[in-house]
Amino acid sequence: MKNIKVIIPAYNEEKAIGYVIQDIPSSVSEVIVISNNSTDNTIKVAKNAGATVLSENRKGYGYACLKGMEYIAQLETKPDIIVFLDGDYSDYPQELTQIIAPIIMDDIDFVIGARVARFRDKHSMTPQQVFGNWLATTLMKRFFNATFTDLGPFRAIKYEKLVALNMEDKTYGWTVEMQLKVLKQKMSYIEIPVRYKNRIGISKVSGTVKGTIMAGIKIIGWIFKYTFKQ
Repeated sequence: MKNIKVIIPAYNEEKAIGYVIQDIPSSVSEVIVISNNSTDNTIKVAKNAGATVLSENRKGYGYACLKGMEYIAQLETKPDIIVFLDGDYSDYPQELTQIIAPIIMDDIDFVIGARVARFRDKHSMTPQQVFGNWLATTLMKRFFNATFTDLGPFRAIKYEKLVALNMEDKTYGWTVEMQLKVLKQKMSYIEIPVRYKNRIGISKVSGTVKGTIMAGIKIIGWIFKYTFKQ
């Protein structure tokens, strides 16, 4: 039986986080929610739902993920697999079983839950998200011969491989940094199509002009950094 832990960054997700946690399969040994400077009842709701809750007051998706990794690094028993999942209930947490299957069955290092068009609810991804995904994955294909089609946040990776990536990004570039480092280190990867629905509440990134612009800059910056890095 694999030891699986889930990391969920959450900023003001009191209306969604309970649903996310309750839909995670029981095969998961621990759900770790990182409240990223939340000002609502995210912490209370997550604790009541049975999650381990950490606080990271430095705002940024990457900061929250790194906080979760720091917590896991201090545990006596390390997990086999880490799953990253958003706290807005746009994903279907029960599909975690499908996400981790290639790691368990085929010894794949890294799996992306790809939000393919045929499985997405209408308007669940903004036009700028769709374009940003297309641009980023097209550049990765051009420069690295990658087969990624999405930067989806629902993803799983072997714990030892995650540690080897030496993740750095503190904000919007976390997902693309992970994929670029997987490519650079020649880890095995695969995409699994997943369903995607309209999130609860307003996105803190794609729901704002500033968030969209900053995310785009970060994503393109990471791609060009790794394209020309020796």
